[in-house]
Amino acid sequence: MATFDARLQKRAVEQGDIRFFELAALSVERKQSGAKVTLTLDEFVIPLDDVPADVQKAVTHWSQWIDYWAVDWDNKDDTFHNEWQAYRTRKLRDLMLSTTHEYSVPGNYTVVVKVIDLLGNDTTKVIPIKVVGRGA
Repeated sequence: MATFDARLQKRAVEQGDIRFFELAALSVERKQSGAKVTLTLDEFVIPLDDVPADVQKAVTHWSQWIDYWAVDWDNKDDTFHNEWQAYRTRKLRDLMLSTTHEYSVPGNYTVVVKVIDLLGNDTTKVIPIKVVGRGA
């Protein structure tokens, strides 16, 4: 059955019925001091297949590919909760690349960073955080 599925997928791709896109790559630096966590977007690379040449030439820094980004500071393996975001406006073209959050309760947290690029595609990064209480 798996062989038939692979042949069917290959034929659909060859005929142009299905198109698979490469995923973007996101790098996020994490600095932690106690309960305070700072996240900084470090690099973002998108596949250039669908980007017009004139747009490619206009981009001089990797951050220009990002339309906005958001953070869910305590994701519970469910819906993404946009608890913080940074985005571009027509007047403010520079995108803030860092954000800081301080946890009030010790524990293990899952942070999800979501980046939306200029083409409307989203890329996520999951970052585990451990906050240790005083005296622990």
